[in-house]
Amino acid sequence: MAVKIRLQRHGKKNFAFFHIVVADSRAPRDGRFIEQIGSYNPNTNPATILLDNERALAWLKVGAEPTLVARRILSYEGVLLRNHLDGGVAKGALTQEQADQKWNAWKAQRDAKIAAKKDGLAKDAASKAKAALDAEKKVNAERAEAIAKKAEELAKAAEEAAAAKAAEEAAAAEGAEAPAEA
Repeated sequence: MAVKIRLQRHGKKNFAFFHIVVADSRAPRDGRFIEQIGSYNPNTNPATILLDNERALAWLKVGAEPTLVARRILSYEGVLLRNHLDGGVAKGALTQEQADQKWNAWKAQRDAKIAAKKDGLAKDAASKAKAALDAEKKVNAERAEAIAKKAEELAKAAEEAAAAKAAEEAAAAEGAEAPAEA
């Protein structure tokens, strides 16, 4: 029986997530499986991978073949490196302590990369939000300036209209008084 480590699609259209399963290669993609060893959600940034490393390593050691995407996920999580290091220990090329040391160094480096990416994404989002806020403040200031200018023009026009009306009334009053005196 050929056993594969592969992805099983779940979720809805254009928003899929995947279970990482060990299944017979003859079984349908979303069909029967032997064991579920994790999940993969590519919809988050960075992608969320939950994997039982020990079970994945055990299945690799008994001959399960990962598919291309599953191989990349296992590599990203370090399962393939661990398998490689365990092979070196079994051959006597290195000791278990050396293998553990290499594994821990790789894990620390990977965790640092992930933390740097998350920090970069957070800083980028904060800078975009700040830029949007600055642009909004600029637009609001321009609007306030335009409103103040328009209010000033309306006040000036009202003042001119009041002055014209007062002049008109004064002329009318003068015109009405002039014939009375004559």
